[in-house]
Amino acid sequence: MIAFWVTAGVLSAAAAILILLRAARAAAQGSPVDTTSVFYRRQLAEIGDLADRGLLGAEERKSAEIEASRRLLAAADQVSQPWSSTPSRTPILVVVVAAPALALALYLTLGAPGTPDQPFAGRLAQWKASDPRSLDAPEIAAVISSKIKEHPDDPEGYRFLAMAEGASNNPAAAVLALKRAVRIAPQRGDLWEMLGEAQVYQAGDVTDDARQSFTEALKRDPANAGARFQLARARIKAGDRQGGLAEWRAILAELPAADPRRADLTAAIAEIEGQPAQPPRQPGLSADQMTAVRGMVANLAQRLATSPDDPAGWVQLVKAYAVLGDSAKRDAALKTARARYAAKPEVLDALAEAASTEQMK
Repeated sequence: MIAFWVTAGVLSAAAAILILLRAARAAAQGSPVDTTSVFYRRQLAEIGDLADRGLLGAEERKSAEIEASRRLLAAADQVSQPWSSTPSRTPILVVVVAAPALALALYLTLGAPGTPDQPFAGRLAQWKASDPRSLDAPEIAAVISSKIKEHPDDPEGYRFLAMAEGASNNPAAAVLALKRAVRIAPQRGDLWEMLGEAQVYQAGDVTDDARQSFTEALKRDPANAGARFQLARARIKAGDRQGGLAEWRAILAELPAADPRRADLTAAIAEIEGQPAQPPRQPGLSADQMTAVRGMVANLAQRLATSPDDPAGWVQLVKAYAVLGDSAKRDAALKTARARYAAKPEVLDALAEAASTEQMK
């Protein structure tokens, strides 16, 4: 560590000396070279050359030469200010000395000079010995990558590596891992689908490479819903809107009712058709559950009959009857509560809101 700071100090001093020498040389030159006049003289020569080669007509040449000559005269009339170096070089030397000294002081105060080196091999060994649940995605990817070297012909290793690289927000590495996997096991449609998905994620669109991967996936598994979805998406983007939508509807008809992909696919179809996506319908309560709910509502009504001084309880009861669709009991409870709390507008507002609750489907 001492050698590092000595080297850093020497390099800082060398840089400062170089700057000072350059500044002294510039100051010794006195007046600067008039580069503006040189530029316009060169421009006049180029105009003449273009005219001689027949690329400029007589009128264009005359106009261009007049404009260049005008600018040349204007530049010649300007007084060039000689450049001078800083009167005192002491501030520069102070900065040169203070900068590394301040950096060293901050490092000794905030850093950890006694911490030993942490080579990657040592950290990798530590990650291998740790519980995988305690590792983050890049660390898991590093462990899997080292394990693959022991079994280079196992496509599952590359599949897991691709998943870890994807979780590490490194889609390029995920694509490389899956390309290796499909080379080892080209008969597996799931690997081709994963490769296509990784390529879509990397490019942000269904590229030609991704389309080829999904096509390969369908050759191995014609019912692959993910590959079919992406290829239909590409068809829609290419202009075949009806063909792509027809394929999406066919996929939707084939998916089981409990498949979580149905909601996303329904939303995608609605978006292309220009319709608002409908939220997935919540499953209704079973008969036993409804019996339990009605029992709890009846207990609440009985409690309010004996202890009616409970505004929150009345609001809850009115809302429960509204959810159950029992309008007669809802209206009766609402009438009783309104009469009891007629002088409390905040309770009346809560009761009105509870009464307007939509019935459970």
